[in-house]
Amino acid sequence: MPLSLKPGTRIFSAVDSTELIVVKVPTTPIDLTIGGVPAVLSAAEKNGTAPATSTGGTAIGKRYTNAGATVELLCTKPGPGFPAIDGEVLVLKEARPLPASD
Repeated sequence: MPLSLKPGTRIFSAVDSTELIVVKVPTTPIDLTIGGVPAVLSAAEKNGTAPATSTGGTAIGKRYTNAGATVELLCTKPGPGFPAIDGEVLVLKEARPLPASD
């Protein structure tokens, strides 16, 4: 189910402890999943259990983005589920290098 999001919106995984905040998002609705299950906009909508994952998950304080850098999400509560948009798993955003201080 596509969600219309705006920066500052909190998003929750429906099946695990993952919580994210939208930092950057397009104006069009997106199909956002966390751990393969559609994301929800309220902790009260959580249900079920997380599917088994074999690798990591989200890490607190880290930003996740898509290949086109049109979406950026900040993890506020870690969990085993990875965020994905239209089936594309978001990757950890690399830190920008600091300017040289000669």
